[in-house]
Amino acid sequence: MKKLTLAVVLGLVAASGVAQARDNIEIVGSSTVYPFSTAVAEQFAKKTGMAAPKVESTGTGGGMKLFCSGAGIETPDITNASRRMKKSEMESCIKNGVNEVTEVKIGFDGIAVAQAKDAAPVKLSRRELYLALAKDVPTGPNGELQPNTYTTWKQINPDMADVKIEVMGPPPTSGTRDALAELGMEKGCLLFQGMPELKKKDEKAFKAACTTVREDGHYIEAGENDNLIVQKLQANRDAVGIFGYSFLEQNMDSLKAATIDGKEISYENISSGAYPLSRPLFFYVKNSHVGQVPGIKEFIAEFTSEEALSKDGYLADKGLVALPDSQKAETVAAANALKPVSANALK
Repeated sequence: MKKLTLAVVLGLVAASGVAQARDNIEIVGSSTVYPFSTAVAEQFAKKTGMAAPKVESTGTGGGMKLFCSGAGIETPDITNASRRMKKSEMESCIKNGVNEVTEVKIGFDGIAVAQAKDAAPVKLSRRELYLALAKDVPTGPNGELQPNTYTTWKQINPDMADVKIEVMGPPPTSGTRDALAELGMEKGCLLFQGMPELKKKDEKAFKAACTTVREDGHYIEAGENDNLIVQKLQANRDAVGIFGYSFLEQNMDSLKAATIDGKEISYENISSGAYPLSRPLFFYVKNSHVGQVPGIKEFIAEFTSEEALSKDGYLADKGLVALPDSQKAETVAAANALKPVSANALK
């Protein structure tokens, strides 16, 4: 009996060791940050000789859920994000024992509204983008909401093509979708009578009115695979697709982007904030995993190195718009010091 008990105990210890021993970093999150993170993972493995991090594209929201699900070694070490972590997500982290999280701002990206290169050029305003995507749109003098009946671009603007509105874009779990709602749809919605007053009176009702995407077939969710959107645009010259600037950069031979409010999407316009659909990009580190999983500090150091993050760095070659020098110095120092972000600093 004693031998059996000892065998069982030893077996449990061994099983526990297997569960806890992990020699590679696990990263989830944003499809937009994914190519930057994989590039850093490759450089990290080459330089350190450590196991290459496993990087998964789950979407920003999906990544946050996985990251904040617990502090155990079976949960991700890092999550990528194409928007800032929400206060509610940090609260979920804390509730599940993830008490210290380091926020690392890596640069900027623009949301491209793209089409096939041989399609007729599209010039969009955020007002028109809102009318094309919203489930309900304001009508009448006081902004009363009615179901969206716009089915062609010409119905929205007589100067636009008489073709079906067909927009392929990210799902609700995507940070790109969140940024599109905040930077594009909300701003377009505010131009309608009654909407600024609604925002002041009832923020929740305003958000629902201005950011709920239509579900009648004119907006097609393409999952977290931005490459799939690129392929569909190449096959359908009347469709437009929504994804990050880095993917547009990688496919400039077959795609082009619409102007938004008269501004072209470009490195300079994103960096200066002139392009209306510009947003910062981040990754978040679970501080409690540092020391448990080998290489996390080294990975952070590589991601925040001059070789990676500078205007001439290898991430710029992949479409990342660099931080201004003052911001970069601050983010690099906080990242390498593993300075936890406060929930009070988040919205």
